[in-house]
Amino acid sequence: MSQKKLIIALDFADLEQVKKIIEHISPEHSMVKVGLQLYVNEGKKILDYLTERGFEIFLDLKLHDIPNTINRTIKEISNFNVAMTTIHLHGGKDMIEAALESSSETKIIGVTILTSLNNSDINQIHGTNFDDQFTRIIELAENTKIDGIVCSPQELTLVKELNKIKVVPGIRNELVNDDQKRTMSSVEAYKNGADFIVVGRPITEAKNIEEAILNYIEE
Repeated sequence: MSQKKLIIALDFADLEQVKKIIEHISPEHSMVKVGLQLYVNEGKKILDYLTERGFEIFLDLKLHDIPNTINRTIKEISNFNVAMTTIHLHGGKDMIEAALESSSETKIIGVTILTSLNNSDINQIHGTNFDDQFTRIIELAENTKIDGIVCSPQELTLVKELNKIKVVPGIRNELVNDDQKRTMSSVEAYKNGADFIVVGRPITEAKNIEEAILNYIEE
């Protein structure tokens, strides 16, 4: 897997929408993210198309199931041209190890806490505060051989000593009103230790996509 810093989120419903964006994106500058909606609609076809166009793929399905099911699913994913894929760390140590057992060359990245959640949400779901929940989930990651984590940019300072890949969504170089609650600029995220940043709408909905990409590439 290369060390491209930018992952462009292809958060679309189908291949035809993806094709319109791909014309403006270079595999030399970025990886691409395929999320749940696109994968459910297009399946292997979207992975084959992106591979043919020369892109490394971040398959972001956020898997969370019993260890045996995760093991078999990751085994299938590892047959595709997928550089990284995601599982929920909340699935526990056995599930994480089951994923790693069948991952082959695909890097397994553990989702910590979704960037759409804040402290109030965590208290409602888990009956604890955000910091305690995040600390516990990072301790779990540290005690496994998982390749990396997904965390919001706000938590980067808390994982400086974590020697794993850090994939960071919630990157916004301009203030927008959307579903991301814990955001940061790309410059700040890179400075605070992000290995990869994930950017979707600020690039894919830009009037000039090529120019927008340049704003998110580390200099």
